[in-house]
Amino acid sequence: MSVINDSSLYPRFLLTGFPGLEMRYSLISIPIFLVYATSIAGNITILFIIRTESSLHQPMYYFLSMLALTDLGLSTTTLPTMFSVFWFQAREIPFNACLVQMYFIHVFSIIESAVLLAMAFDRFVAIREPLRYAAILTNTVIVGIGLAIAGRALALVFPASFLLKRLQYRVINILSYPFCLHQDLIKTTVSSRWVSSIYGLMVVIFSMGLDSLLLLLSYILILGTVLSIASKAERIKALNTCISHICAVLTFYTPMIGLSMIRRYGQNASPIVHVLMANVYLLVPPLMNPIVYSVKTKQIRDRILRKLKKHEV
Repeated sequence: MSVINDSSLYPRFLLTGFPGLEMRYSLISIPIFLVYATSIAGNITILFIIRTESSLHQPMYYFLSMLALTDLGLSTTTLPTMFSVFWFQAREIPFNACLVQMYFIHVFSIIESAVLLAMAFDRFVAIREPLRYAAILTNTVIVGIGLAIAGRALALVFPASFLLKRLQYRVINILSYPFCLHQDLIKTTVSSRWVSSIYGLMVVIFSMGLDSLLLLLSYILILGTVLSIASKAERIKALNTCISHICAVLTFYTPMIGLSMIRRYGQNASPIVHVLMANVYLLVPPLMNPIVYSVKTKQIRDRILRKLKKHEV
């Protein structure tokens, strides 16, 4: 197959849904649509409740707002190509559009990892220094943390897009998923990919890898602080404030580890398994986070119920 050498020409990329199930795409699209609708509605609800309830204008809920915004960004980034493939079976995506989608998917993923770390720090401060909690996590500090999180993600991923832009590709390239991921684009190149591969690995190590280690350290410190509390009831109460966050961490990292394991050791697995794991990785966290925080966080749950009762009246 011919190779694109002229920088004025762009290769064609074809997205992939579930291979072999094309005749059932209309049926498959129904649960996918429900997942997107629930994710978007759930995260907008979280943002609305926090925005309109002055009692929730606290550090913990500001970080939860960051998480909801990130999940909304992740959902809206993948939504166009998902429905393009499953509703219209339109698989082709322009090279530049693919790079843009890849950029924002990885930016929002790195932001989510960092927000989860910031939320762990928030829980540590709340448990260890409850009387100084508001004094430590001021609005200025929270804004600074948010800007640092976004700046790190934007800066880390940009060179990856630039490096991919310089590589050579075949005229037609078939991707493995219904959206563009860095590791998938690298596989399609016909020129030397080692610089892009090494840079991609370094991004993962210095973002999600570092965040996961700091998350683990945070919970070791939290556990040590909780165990030093004399009252059993107070220990249980302190741990209960972390349950929603632990669920969010597991929801984010478990599918990511599963996708990495499938890519590394599942060469003989069905392509459907690979596509399914990639969809779980990108769709489940935005779906589950608002559900978990609505159910497990009393302040959020009570205010949602109060709003619903007002509408019923």
